[in-house]
Amino acid sequence: MRTVTIVGASLAGLYAARELRAQGFDGRLVLIGEERHHPYDRPPLSKDFLIGRAEESGLALTDADETAGLHAEWLLGVRARGLDARGRTVLLDDGRTVSTDGVVIATGAAARRLPGDSLAGVHTLRTLDDARVLRAGLTQGPRRVVVIGGGFIGAETASSCARLGHEVTVVEAAPLPLVPQLGPRMASVCAALHRRGGVELVTGTGVAALRGAATVTGVDLSDGRTLSADVVIVGIGAVPNTAWLLGSTLAVHDGVLCDDGCVTPLPQVVAVGDVARVGGARAEHWTSATEQPRVAVTNLLAGHTRATARPLPYFWSDQYDSRIQFAGRYREGDTVHVTEGEITDEGAPGESGFLTRYERDGRTVAVLGVDRPRAFMRARRELQRAEGERDQRARVAPAAL
Repeated sequence: MRTVTIVGASLAGLYAARELRAQGFDGRLVLIGEERHHPYDRPPLSKDFLIGRAEESGLALTDADETAGLHAEWLLGVRARGLDARGRTVLLDDGRTVSTDGVVIATGAAARRLPGDSLAGVHTLRTLDDARVLRAGLTQGPRRVVVIGGGFIGAETASSCARLGHEVTVVEAAPLPLVPQLGPRMASVCAALHRRGGVELVTGTGVAALRGAATVTGVDLSDGRTLSADVVIVGIGAVPNTAWLLGSTLAVHDGVLCDDGCVTPLPQVVAVGDVARVGGARAEHWTSATEQPRVAVTNLLAGHTRATARPLPYFWSDQYDSRIQFAGRYREGDTVHVTEGEITDEGAPGESGFLTRYERDGRTVAVLGVDRPRAFMRARRELQRAEGERDQRARVAPAAL
């Protein structure tokens, strides 16, 4: 393999480039990125960057020395428009082509949009450019901010807007935000964080339309109410960037379909990060983007699947001066126990936070910590160790038969 092309120059793409060099690939390495920026850290965009506590220079994931050390060709500000897997060629929007022996797909995902969100004052928050525009809009005096979507991005952005002194309302179509990730009991605790932060939470209703001629003035809800708004932030999830693969032989269904080793049906093509549906699941988490590339690159260089990626899911979120950390796999019906700290009568975390364990069939399958970082990390390590032992037993059992 003489040339490897990484399509997507963000977190997962950078980690794939690092792994290629670390695993001994010394051939031509090409990174293609739709944005003009070198890789940067996205989590701070909705938090420290938005409130002005971090600047762009602090978001960089690499420096000049490392960039030079990768000995890579960076094609930034250009979008891939096609993959000719048989001819082993990546087609670019500007008419250029890149001939390659191997491909790492790391194109990530794009913010899901609403009809009519082209009005001035309507924002998504996915990229540095998005964050720049939103930050500028929040410096024009007190604003009435409506955040559509109570997931992690929506909650973090609402928290930042409240910290800046704006009047904030969060609209969530579900009865509670974050139920799929945390379950109803712990989701209600996160809902209490909004109230404690002075943010109005409207649940159980969707958005019918955005109001305004050239600039947004309000949000019509599906229950007939209208919320006045100067700024609207749409945080209703993301769509994997797979449109450029239409016409290729790769299977795409809510992401690029891969086996447990991030390998597509074409062994010279692997996928990592938000765009990859690995072993039937797609995980939009920082840990997936940083852990999958090691396995994917191993398999790409080998030409077949020799390693698998099944990391323990982990994510965190900073909201209203509280850090929420979760590890494991929650399923509806799991039993939830608060094992450290407390939840107040108002349903919010106690002064010293709390640690919760999720149990299924008598074993711990997930842990949630709010403002208990040390206890959480200890519980997370225990969970990782237990899962590793179970995986080892599962591999040994068939051999014993």
